Amino acid sequence: MDSAGERFEAIRAALADRNNILTVKDLCELAGVSRSGYYNWVRSEKNRELREAKDRAAFEQILEAYRFRGYAKGVRGIHMRLLHMGIRMNVKKIRRLMRKYKLTCPIRKPNPYRRLQRSIRMGSAAENLVNREFESHGPRAILLTDITYIPLRGRFCYLSTILDACTKQVLAYAMSESLEVDFVLETVQLLVKHHGISLSKETVIHSDQGTHYTSLKFIQLVENSALRRSMTAGWITTTTTAASGIWRSYPLTNITTTSPQVSTPPVCCRYGSNENVLDLGSTLKMCG
Repeated sequence: MDSAGERFEAIRAALADRNNILTVKDLCELAGVSRSGYYNWVRSEKNRELREAKDRAAFEQILEAYRFRGYAKGVRGIHMRLLHMGIRMNVKKIRRLMRKYKLTCPIRKPNPYRRLQRSIRMGSAAENLVNREFESHGPRAILLTDITYIPLRGRFCYLSTILDACTKQVLAYAMSESLEVDFVLETVQLLVKHHGISLSKETVIHSDQGTHYTSLKFIQLVENSALRRSMTAGWITTTTTAASGIWRSYPLTNITTTSPQVSTPPVCCRYGSNENVLDLGSTLKMCG
């Protein structure tokens, strides 16, 4: 028994028991309360009932505001809704009644993308060296990179690609189950490993201004690979359209499956040839 009211209630229940042999004084000493406090509690029963009725009526108003528009609200949201209903009720009273009737406020979960952005140390955006001239510089001059997602067994895998803007050939790709920056770095490393001999110091990697491409790790890797960075002016860019365009030529819904083995045909780029083929089957088995 934590509150005095609960102790007084227990004393009254004990006195009502026919087998009780203890006096009010004995019961109060056992409960750790005073006799005057107990008698005052008995006399104020009607006032308590009246106060309880008022609290219950006020709580019903709080519940109405809490459930307004079908979603739960916090204390301040309830307070603002009550004001719109023409009811003035201070925040302390709202908190007291919510505690009394065990109504909890929803706690907003942290945004995973904001947490990811804070975890990635940010560098500066690069100048736009492409200016929408994607094909005029020839092969291996302008490389476009972007991230897209693929539905797989009720969740998503994330695909990072580097595309030759002139030949539309996919030069490197990597997949991941999360949006950590590592699989974007792996894409650049695969590019240098398999196509480094065909690249030059004038080769440009063009991207949007996403957190992956402004991270210090990505900037350092591109610079150490003797490549140039280029970025468009904002988030929604023609880079995203060009780099992701090849996936619209293939029905990605074919990848979504519930079978233990993921089997997918190779994905070809727009001007498909034997060189321009991605074998996503083995990669998706790893994600699945």
